[in-house]
Amino acid sequence: MSNTLLEVKNVVKIFRYGLFGFEFRAVDEVSLSLEDKPFIFTVAGESGSGKTTLARIILGVHVPEYGEVLYRGRDIHRLKGEDLVWFRKEVQAVFQDPYATFNPLKKVYSYLYETAKNVARINESEIENHIEEVLKRVGLSLEKVKGKYPSEFSGGELQRVSIARALITKPRLILADEPVSMLDASLRVTIVNLFKEFRDDLKISFIYITHDLSTAYYISDYVAIMYRGWVVEQGPVDKVFIEPLHPYTQTLLLSAPVPDPRWKEKWLKAIKLTATIEEKEFLARGCKYVARCPHAMKKCFEQVPPEFTVNGVKVKCWLYER
Repeated sequence: MSNTLLEVKNVVKIFRYGLFGFEFRAVDEVSLSLEDKPFIFTVAGESGSGKTTLARIILGVHVPEYGEVLYRGRDIHRLKGEDLVWFRKEVQAVFQDPYATFNPLKKVYSYLYETAKNVARINESEIENHIEEVLKRVGLSLEKVKGKYPSEFSGGELQRVSIARALITKPRLILADEPVSMLDASLRVTIVNLFKEFRDDLKISFIYITHDLSTAYYISDYVAIMYRGWVVEQGPVDKVFIEPLHPYTQTLLLSAPVPDPRWKEKWLKAIKLTATIEEKEFLARGCKYVARCPHAMKKCFEQVPPEFTVNGVKVKCWLYER
């Protein structure tokens, strides 16, 4: 049996827009391999880097033009019937805006009930007890939730209901797309602590999509940094965040508090934060970061860098060719 839970192989997603049909790769040759053991894997980057598009591909919402996504060895975009039900039970999602997750005219409990009945396929007589159990896991109760509409909850409470809904199916993987970005700072720690608890106690793995580097460092085991559709660096979170290799990772970490700021002095003078046209970066012939990079060489303008491995970290940069 394979020891790989999720494998993303050279995935490409192309979008087209505008009067002249401008075409760009929102996800460009992305590959990830996640072991079949409890983990929190963070995908971090600025807005427009391709994080959410990648998340939707992994969930099966978007179909890639090239490449494939294998969950426990099976191509998720080819699943049908009972196989698709199996995948939806195994892989759940928590989204950014809890108020957009629920219909404001529909009682919240109905979502929990329908998930338990139609996806988890729990016996009718056991559904209410099961829902009560998962609500307790997130610090809520059936009494507090039943009979209420989304507007009767705070943002933090409703996000915990979203997490409870995801837990109903007893998933092996939860994909959380910016789950704390719309919450107060005091509530963010509560939510990310739940993820750590579920990883350790329920053996659930998480893919955590975020631009919040502080929470990413706090909860992650591994991290991938995205830029203009590329994964430019990936590896254990301690290595990537404390000794970043890619010039973009170094720049990104300058924008947020980091666990060990000593490296900032080393890079702050060298890195140039210049404004460039995003469209040109997507269409760059060589490296997409070349217009901003303080280390750009002739080769960077002409050739796409391959992925090099340096001390257990994968980095897409010509600086590490040797």
